[in-house]
Amino acid sequence: MASDAFADHFSSVAPDYRTYRPRYPAALFASLAALAPHRRLAWDCATGSGQAAVALADHFDAVAATDASEQQLAAAEPHPRVRYSRAPAEASGLTGGSAALITVAQAIHWFDVPAFFAEVRRVLAPGGVLAVWCYNLTEIDPAVDALLLHYYRDTVGPYWPPERAMIESGYRDIDFPFDEIALPSAHMEASWSLHDLCGYLGTWSATQRYRSATGSDPLPALKESLAPTWGDPSARRKVSWPLAVRAGRVGPR
Repeated sequence: MASDAFADHFSSVAPDYRTYRPRYPAALFASLAALAPHRRLAWDCATGSGQAAVALADHFDAVAATDASEQQLAAAEPHPRVRYSRAPAEASGLTGGSAALITVAQAIHWFDVPAFFAEVRRVLAPGGVLAVWCYNLTEIDPAVDALLLHYYRDTVGPYWPPERAMIESGYRDIDFPFDEIALPSAHMEASWSLHDLCGYLGTWSATQRYRSATGSDPLPALKESLAPTWGDPSARRKVSWPLAVRAGRVGPR
């Protein structure tokens, strides 16, 4: 996320972000670590509450986890090999040529992308890898998915920031000036109650903007519409999200 003037959509829900945002699959981090030229340092940029940073710590001696939001960092999950610091994506403060792997999970659409890529080229070690990924809508079952699509498009649809279009395209519209690496397909999974699902939806930037603009909360009505389909609200259902991942190495300088 950018500098002091960055588009801050998540600081106000930092504790919920840590609680309700899904975890990325361990296999993704193992695949990325295997591509790295060394295991001394990884940089997780726009770390939020640290979901990716903590997973990277299973593979690297140290992880530098940066974010522009003090509130997100205050809610981040501690880990002895993760060093959290406040910094914009475009000016990390990291030593040039130090990071073997740079990751950006569900965040590059908020950046000044050309400036961030310049910082990537500065910070990556020779042979280092950049990986960025995003996820769009949940997949639960057709009836639930249809109600969530209506909420996404019609209820809070007008409140999505324009950057959301980059997620809908799976980041394919980003000019990605690196030597791309094909990775196995990946997806996230969770086992959620209806309360968990609504907690996650409450972290959406469009839900927050709807609340701010209208003075009302759209989630109680959605929860009521989901109840007949979901059944027992405490019942846990499998929730999944396909991941769109782009990874690449910096070419010759």
